[in-house]
Amino acid sequence: MLVPAGRYYSSKIGAIMAKKIIGFIKLQVPAGKANPSPPIGPALGQRGLNIMEFCKAFNAQTQGQEPGMPIPVVITAFADKSFTFVMKTPPATYLIKKFAGITKGSPTPHTTKVGKLTRAQAEEIAKIKQPDLTAADMDAAVRIIAGSARSIGITVEGV
Repeated sequence: MLVPAGRYYSSKIGAIMAKKIIGFIKLQVPAGKANPSPPIGPALGQRGLNIMEFCKAFNAQTQGQEPGMPIPVVITAFADKSFTFVMKTPPATYLIKKFAGITKGSPTPHTTKVGKLTRAQAEEIAKIKQPDLTAADMDAAVRIIAGSARSIGITVEGV
């Protein structure tokens, strides 16, 4: 089966708008590592969706990304047992920890700081996250990223 380029995928090509939507499933799946074990299998199985078809399509679309990077995905389930899915950008905290070079945030973020980010790094993260952020401009997006960084104990210089 051909997978269209981009962030969207439909399990059955056709008129998507005419189908009855039975629900949405939100998951965070590691890039390139989707398999039918929990949480993917049970979440898709209870809606009657083809689990292996999702796993193969998701893994094909995430080939170019860093293996294991958590990718939020929203799966739309239809009454005819078909589905579409939309991949979002990686979580901000994952990107912040990666740029700061740490594996874990601070247990007490306002008293114990565990790392630093520069404004340039925060801007780079904001550019990656831009499609999913509700910020009106880049400065607002940087402030959102800086707030997320502070909440896990990372100081952002220049913000």
